[in-house]
Amino acid sequence: MLFAPDTEEALEFIVDLTDTDPGATRTGEDELATVDQLGALLARWHYSGRIDHDEAELREVRAVRDELRRVWFLDRDAMVPAVNEMLRKAKALPYLTRHDDSDWHMHATAPGAPLAERMRVEAALALIDVIRMNEVGRLRQCGADDCTGLLLDLSRNGSKRFCSVRCGNRMNMAAFRERKATEQS
Repeated sequence: MLFAPDTEEALEFIVDLTDTDPGATRTGEDELATVDQLGALLARWHYSGRIDHDEAELREVRAVRDELRRVWFLDRDAMVPAVNEMLRKAKALPYLTRHDDSDWHMHATAPGAPLAERMRVEAALALIDVIRMNEVGRLRQCGADDCTGLLLDLSRNGSKRFCSVRCGNRMNMAAFRERKATEQS
């Protein structure tokens, strides 16, 4: 096991959230443009506590999305002040909790804190583990030429290159076609 289950879940959420950005989607459209789209994202990722389901919350979550996408690409030392600032802004105070179907895990904001703040702080807590374990190299961008999706490499040897099987297959097919064209020349 590389990270604690709640850390992995928070990192996977960062990928899912940030990959709604227009620059990361296949269509080039913002997949977090409406309150309903935020609701769909939250249906995939359980967030306990306050959820307002309004435009203000959507704007705040989109700002967190942009912030987390920037932090994802920082090197280890540059990531530290960014993570510390995320925690400082929220006046985060970590505590252990167990609720719903989740075993003991950390929260660092009150359940009534705004959703975007809770997302930011949970991401920061996960990034702390990444930094402490010196595994920032597992946070990358997809290796496909035409994809800007984020990649969380949880493989044993750290060799994952693509964000999805689809990107991997597309790149492998392109390499195959290139080899065939070279052989036929």
